[in-house]
Amino acid sequence: MTRTDTPPTWDERASLATFLDYARATARAKCEDVTAEDARKAPLPGSPLMTLCGLLNHLRWVEYYWFQVVFLGEEDIAPWTEDDPDWEMRTAVGIPLPEILAAYEAQSARYRELVAATDLEARAVRTVRDGLHVTLRWVLTHLIEETSRHNGHLDIVRELVDGRTGS
Repeated sequence: MTRTDTPPTWDERASLATFLDYARATARAKCEDVTAEDARKAPLPGSPLMTLCGLLNHLRWVEYYWFQVVFLGEEDIAPWTEDDPDWEMRTAVGIPLPEILAAYEAQSARYRELVAATDLEARAVRTVRDGLHVTLRWVLTHLIEETSRHNGHLDIVRELVDGRTGS
């Protein structure tokens, strides 16, 4: 997928979808050419779960939660629990980064279809913490924010594990 932040049209749906895809592509770009060993390193002493694998796996499961669980109202089969709320980050070091990236991309393709076929004003089946049924627009905006924030973490981790900057 080409990384661009310029939407094909200037409507709101195209803009939101393009910015989310741009943030996703940026996350993937931050992992290009990293070694398997470096993808599993946690270089921040105070954040032992902060690895490239962990961050990408977290982004994958965050999208699952917002699209499938909250918006569509599907059963939550996410692997985390109250006793292990960071499961997706902790266990990601045991999953090869290419496998995480492939799962993230396949899932993103499904969500692109959902976004293309659903009104931005459509309300989530489940409520969020404050009891509101958020709109698809809100979910997209939240995921742009979440993915972009974690891209900053990916920047830091990548620079610390092998010195690469940019992307």
